[in-house]
Amino acid sequence: MKKDIILCGVGGDGIVSVAKIISDAALNLGMNVKQSEIHGMSQRGGSVFSHLRISSEPIFADVIPEGKADIILSSEPMEALRYLPFLAPDGVVITNSDPFVNIKNYPDIEKVNAELAKLKKCVSFNANAIAKEINARGNMVLLGAAAPYLEIEFDELEKAIKAIFGRKGDAVVETNIKAIRAGRDAK
Repeated sequence: MKKDIILCGVGGDGIVSVAKIISDAALNLGMNVKQSEIHGMSQRGGSVFSHLRISSEPIFADVIPEGKADIILSSEPMEALRYLPFLAPDGVVITNSDPFVNIKNYPDIEKVNAELAKLKKCVSFNANAIAKEINARGNMVLLGAAAPYLEIEFDELEKAIKAIFGRKGDAVVETNIKAIRAGRDAK
């Protein structure tokens, strides 16, 4: 098993948390994991991305070559478009359709959505709206939507959430688990 994943979005959207959950779940299954550091602006609203590679075989590089990403997981639609050159021909994009308009010249959202609609495999939905309904964060809803493509058992993602967020209390753990389940069921 091998999955090359680009995680992208804007600072403050929880991309780092999603990468940590996937990484920990893969490590708990005995897989090899390589992750590049998060690039971009670390301040809230700046563009961020990470390369995450998981495999049952050894991994020799942490950067995913263009055209080789199996999954692009994006918390923001324009950021999903920014990283399309990395997507493999049979890859899938999972993205929040709710834009984070943080620049004056943000492109027309209808044009952004039209470009995403051209993709062979694209799961685009308003993760923020679902998250708001259950008092959660959109990043966890997106993780739930990505779960079927990760080839990691869903309960392993739940175990990783419990381990990572357990110190914050049962309510935080349960909210995050509820969110990934909502994302899994959203499609």
